[in-house]
Amino acid sequence: DYLAVTTHEPFGVVAAMTPWNSPLTMAAQKLAPALAAGNTVVAKPSELTPLSTIAIAEVFNDLPAGTVNLLAGAGDIGAGISGHPGIDCIAFTGSVATGQKVGVAAASRNARVNLEMGGKDPFIVCDDIGREGLEVAARGGAWAAYLNAGQVCTSSERFYVMESVFDDYVNAFVEHTRTLVIGDPLESATDIGPMVSAVQRGKALGQVEDAVAGGAELLTGGGNAGFNKGHYLEPCVLTSVAPEADLLREETFGPVAPIVPVKDLDEAIALANGLDFGLGANIYTRDLKRAIRCVKEVRSGSVWINDPLTDNDAGPFGGFKQSGIGRELGTEGLDAFREAKHAHIDTEIEVKEWWYPYG
Repeated sequence: DYLAVTTHEPFGVVAAMTPWNSPLTMAAQKLAPALAAGNTVVAKPSELTPLSTIAIAEVFNDLPAGTVNLLAGAGDIGAGISGHPGIDCIAFTGSVATGQKVGVAAASRNARVNLEMGGKDPFIVCDDIGREGLEVAARGGAWAAYLNAGQVCTSSERFYVMESVFDDYVNAFVEHTRTLVIGDPLESATDIGPMVSAVQRGKALGQVEDAVAGGAELLTGGGNAGFNKGHYLEPCVLTSVAPEADLLREETFGPVAPIVPVKDLDEAIALANGLDFGLGANIYTRDLKRAIRCVKEVRSGSVWINDPLTDNDAGPFGGFKQSGIGRELGTEGLDAFREAKHAHIDTEIEVKEWWYPYG
């Protein structure tokens, strides 16, 4: 008689390296499953937003000493953690460039990695949603592009709209954008607050300015909303952006929405899949066949149909291509922090007929 058993065991020490955007959420998504799987954790927050991670680490003060540890600092701290032989698994969220460095450091000793990196998410608007649907899709597009001042890894950063509804969609998008309130993020009436730093604002605005220099039309936005302090950037809507512009090819991470006309769904999907990114994608359509086709054919880790950026922690989250390796959340997110072991047990001690000798 045989018994076959599969068990799941913790890796040991997990490094949780989190970015400056959504620091509390990012830390929780790593610490909770890593600890639930039985690991100890070394948390390393961004030097721009360390206080949220420090606060969440304090929640675990009742655990045995050394279970949750925190190292704050700049990139040299992260590099030291990535290359440390005592780290068995690294869970990282951040840029593609930094994530690749983390992966290289981990590969030198075959440490496990879970890398959630950059995105350049497409937002496809089909021509079957009607006038009311276009208004909804415009509001949904603004939400997907401007949430957290566009500083979300799954922000919609390139819009592909079918030609027959392009003008109506652009007009609705611009009109809605101009109604948004920019100001103090602690005020309940504020829709869009400042960006995290002058560097990040400069990067986003630089892409806008380069696109305009290449022939794009800036329909609204680009100023500082009248503020003389804080890194504010009025949300930008652009059309006629050159296909080779960085604004359509590189991660922006700011409140910017370039809108491009497409002939049909074939062209929209081809453009959506045309970059090395593959984190998320949004599609607006009333046609279920079109929706299912997009789910199957768009190469991204998440696809939202008619409901942009809605969280569901029961499902896995991660990217295709350069947007990542591995998954967070869901059962897949728990498995990312533990090893699978198979045990084969024979309850009898006896010679097997397939053993040597054969003669």
